[in-house]
Amino acid sequence: MRRFSPRGYGHDLQHDAAWLQSKITGANRTPFWLDSPARPAPRPALSGDARADLVVVGAGYCGLWAALIAKERDPGRSVIVLEARQAGWAASGRNGGFCEMSLTHGEVNGARHFAEELPAIEQVARANFRGLEQAIERYGIDAEYENTGVLVVATEEHQVDSLRAAAQASPDPDSRFFDRDQVREQVNSPLYLAGRFKKDGYSFVHPAKLAWGLRRACLDLGVQIYEHTPVRGLVRSSRDVQVRTDGGTIRARKVTLATNGFPALLARNEWFSVPIYDYALMTQPLTEAQLEAIGWTGRHGITDSSREFHYYRKSADNRILFGGYDAIYHRGGKVRGAQEQRPETFLRLADHFLSTFPQLQDITFTHAWGGMIDMSTNLVAFHGTAMGGHVAYSAGFTGLGVGATRFGAETMLDLLEGDETPRTRLAMVGSKPMPVPPEPLAYPLVQLMRRAVAKSDARHDGRDTFLLRLADRFGVGFDS
Repeated sequence: MRRFSPRGYGHDLQHDAAWLQSKITGANRTPFWLDSPARPAPRPALSGDARADLVVVGAGYCGLWAALIAKERDPGRSVIVLEARQAGWAASGRNGGFCEMSLTHGEVNGARHFAEELPAIEQVARANFRGLEQAIERYGIDAEYENTGVLVVATEEHQVDSLRAAAQASPDPDSRFFDRDQVREQVNSPLYLAGRFKKDGYSFVHPAKLAWGLRRACLDLGVQIYEHTPVRGLVRSSRDVQVRTDGGTIRARKVTLATNGFPALLARNEWFSVPIYDYALMTQPLTEAQLEAIGWTGRHGITDSSREFHYYRKSADNRILFGGYDAIYHRGGKVRGAQEQRPETFLRLADHFLSTFPQLQDITFTHAWGGMIDMSTNLVAFHGTAMGGHVAYSAGFTGLGVGATRFGAETMLDLLEGDETPRTRLAMVGSKPMPVPPEPLAYPLVQLMRRAVAKSDARHDGRDTFLLRLADRFGVGFDS
């Protein structure tokens, strides 16, 4: 039934494909988080013209945070949120629920691009993370928030020393290094060669419940939310910005754009990020005996150390979400619903899961889904203004949006208000990533980078290929 290899992961299946298919055939293609009776009924679409002090385009995390914080700063301000589908239906309701403090995709990537201001970035990142926790408590948001830490595991020999060094250098008092025997006492997988536990700045949420809770908090503060109202364009007049939709036009004093990787309403942002699709599986709820069989009795999450990496965590009812590895850029660079399903990736994820935990061969997967990530070339979000300072934007969160979108929302509001703050003083905020070439060049270039990443992971020493080292010189990164 299976041809298990104890060495790492790969693109070739280690188990029989028909057997793997039996594990996912009945899986619901709706994201697990959105497949919930708690999902709120949709708000009505906009019908008719209106005016507002602030219009927020997009009701994912970034847009909802922007609307909420705008009302907190000025309760008398009129705020309208426009959403093309329903609040939280895209990336905000599909992600793994890993809520990280980092704004720079990790310290190493931050040092690569913003070395001189890392202490300042750390300060605002910590304040942002604390603000997110406080808002969840203040508004009574049932986001299943857990501050339980992450176990980073080595599945290749060359990863062991780097985990040991990182654990020793970390100021996190909970940072610990585990050798092979110790890590398997934490979680028992035949693939684990070492591990590092870290807790400071690593939490978990139920992604959709966080979005729905922010939506409710906005409504309670008087924000008007119109769903199923796609924005068709922005037109600057002498006194305001006209936000045009199929149902009417809103004249706004200020506008924030929180549209993630969807087609930019500003031409200047068209090439600063690309839509990369990520995929995940969710198991059936595991019994106590099954969890004890794999030794995963804690509530921490797990990731591996490869550039093509997996992330996995438990739900409140002890299912295991298992995602990552494949980061797919679809030819043409369009955002399409059909791309949320990729059978070959679901098979690969099932194969990798059962290689990680061969003790769980009897389980099945109840949900299989995908979603779009707005990836920038330096793996860091970008922010700015347009139309004479009346429009602000924030995008390119590259998989870290659960926490970093709140920073993006506050930054947009700071820029619109013309305030100098610890956020707006950052060079990180004023910089832009290297643009992505348009099609037909983008697709072959992304595939070339993916092959280079896979080749680097496969090397016995994990050393970057020449292409990755060359890309790094130009400030271009790529991870799964």
